[in-house]
Amino acid sequence: MTASRRGRLWKPVVVAAFAALCVATLGALMTDIGPWYRSLQQPAWKPPDAAFGPIWTLIFALAAAAGVIGWRRTAPGRVREWMLVLFALNGFLNVLWSLLYFRLHRPDWSLVEVPFLWLSVLALVVMLWRVARLASVLLLPYLLWVAIAAVLNWESVRLNGPFH
Repeated sequence: MTASRRGRLWKPVVVAAFAALCVATLGALMTDIGPWYRSLQQPAWKPPDAAFGPIWTLIFALAAAAGVIGWRRTAPGRVREWMLVLFALNGFLNVLWSLLYFRLHRPDWSLVEVPFLWLSVLALVVMLWRVARLASVLLLPYLLWVAIAAVLNWESVRLNGPFH
């Protein structure tokens, strides 16, 4: 195997890992588990706070793997470009949700935003299904987790609103 071929094989892995790490880091920086968050009433079924880090780590790893598989299965062109746009949009919406909920203390605003985040994951699932079914399946835990987060977000607004 030539050095240039090895580079072409590893480039999407490095880019996907870097992108996932950036989104995870920005989201973590926006997540303030301080006195405000601890004062919120939470539903009894909410997972423990310690579970969120490992869950998000797994989701970001699966999303990065889906991105690599999708990249490798699509030819250069519009489909690949749209896939990258959807991943970028999803990353932006992921960080925005954390900013709204945790940093700005506006669960009500994040509740308005969360359907867009969920739809961005669904769009990736649908798009990747056409080109790389394994990549699509790897995103299903993310889709499920955002749905769970949406219900938690709803409960947070219901139990604690209104917010100012």
